[in-house]
Amino acid sequence: MSEQERWRYPLGEHEREQIASRTGRPLSELTLENVRAGVVDAQDFTIHAETLRAQADIAEQAGFGQLAANLRRAAELTVVPDARILAIYEALRPYRVRGEQLLALADELEREYGAKENARLLREAAEVYQKRGLA
Repeated sequence: MSEQERWRYPLGEHEREQIASRTGRPLSELTLENVRAGVVDAQDFTIHAETLRAQADIAEQAGFGQLAANLRRAAELTVVPDARILAIYEALRPYRVRGEQLLALADELEREYGAKENARLLREAAEVYQKRGLA
């Protein structure tokens, strides 16, 4: 069975036992009772890259290619620290940084985190920003 055929949508209903958080907690343990008991914390509610990839496969099968691409980029970012993601987001706002800085951020994403699709997106943004005078 292919990876795409393996996943049934919605994942939370049909693939509940296959889904785990980024910390490895099974979906079944992510309950309000466990929060109140201190068994799980906020980090246990972060999404695992594999879950995002599964959602991307489902979106692709359904004909939503752009959504699938967005989910795959999100999967890459699960290993990037939140503070770094926010800094990159800020840098992407027009007139915040020069094109060379966006290219350096792209290199960092690819080199440090293996985030090739996000790096490609930043390189495209740098090119567009430079052409339009936004960087």
